[in-house]
Amino acid sequence: MIKQYLLSPGPTAVPERVMLRMAHPMIHHRTPQFSAIFAETKEMLEQLFQTRNDALILSSSGTGAMEAALINLCAPGDTIIYVNGGKFGERWGKIAETHGILTVELKVEWGSAVAVADVETALIANPHAKAVFVQASETATTTEHPIREIAALTATRDHCVTVVDAITALGVIDMPMDAWGLDVVISGSQKALMLPPGLAMIALSDKAWEMVGANKGCHSFYFDLVTERKNQQKGKDTTAWTPAASLIIGLNEVLKMMFEEGLDNLYARHSLLAEATRAGVQALGMKLVSNVPAASATGAFIPEAVDGVAFFKYLRDKMGVTFAGGQDHLSGKIIRIAHLGYYDVFDVVIALSAIEIALDRFGYPVVMGAGVAAAQKVLANRFAKV
Repeated sequence: MIKQYLLSPGPTAVPERVMLRMAHPMIHHRTPQFSAIFAETKEMLEQLFQTRNDALILSSSGTGAMEAALINLCAPGDTIIYVNGGKFGERWGKIAETHGILTVELKVEWGSAVAVADVETALIANPHAKAVFVQASETATTTEHPIREIAALTATRDHCVTVVDAITALGVIDMPMDAWGLDVVISGSQKALMLPPGLAMIALSDKAWEMVGANKGCHSFYFDLVTERKNQQKGKDTTAWTPAASLIIGLNEVLKMMFEEGLDNLYARHSLLAEATRAGVQALGMKLVSNVPAASATGAFIPEAVDGVAFFKYLRDKMGVTFAGGQDHLSGKIIRIAHLGYYDVFDVVIALSAIEIALDRFGYPVVMGAGVAAAQKVLANRFAKV
């Protein structure tokens, strides 16, 4: 027997407590019983977003919420600015082009964060741009972008908003939506929210809702946020279309777990695990992918002497430890290690120990225990001295 460990930055591990809650007998989604769960879940979700506005729940992947943001805010022929610093930043442009929305691309070297000055220059050069679209955490490069500073730029422009893909950031870092002036924030279920894939969440500021209202109409039946908002508002407590009921019930349990831990403790745990993981891989001589590393996952270059594709497969298929590899030009060159959601101290130890053993099996001159020891020095801070 080989025990399996899921240590990829999405999907992530699902807590036993949440799986048991989702295994309860199915209830109908158009009943007072489900509406009560939905209302409680939505209220907790808005506390996590740190917004007084509606946080809408969609039955889709996070990409569905990305598309919903674009097509509700913009009409064909409108112009947007988007940050392309990885596969998920690139996706903003692809979705926009599909809907005839004009794009101004801010291309950023993979592993680097966008410069706020470059965003400001693009806004000045394109005064009619309706939004800046950016990732809080670019999962492909494990890089954080300066979303608060970008939001400050659009806050001074009447008809321009900041749209943030926080799919691997919400529930990982403290990013108060209202306080930071983030106009649209998006998340997904299979990351820090510790659920299987299938749910997306999106919240809009008053300014963003005004822009949605001024738009000539959403060019989508399913992703019409005005329709969703009417149904999900307090008192109705339902969804416009058939919801992923079991996942919403699971989300209810996840959010209870988060608030039991306390948001400050939640963010501190993620920060500690990230620091420890970075210390561990660097102690093994592996260079970090990002120069502004995210708290959600760590990307590190696999030693050039090691076949990166075979290395990743060996860890997964022979050792039972699943990480994520690289994409596009980083395919076979990097490994991405998750530390978001249902992960704690000893998951980091397992991750680094597995990497050490795999490097050794591939003939790389690794000092066994070096990465684990470096991480342990950080991880020990999770526990009080006696």
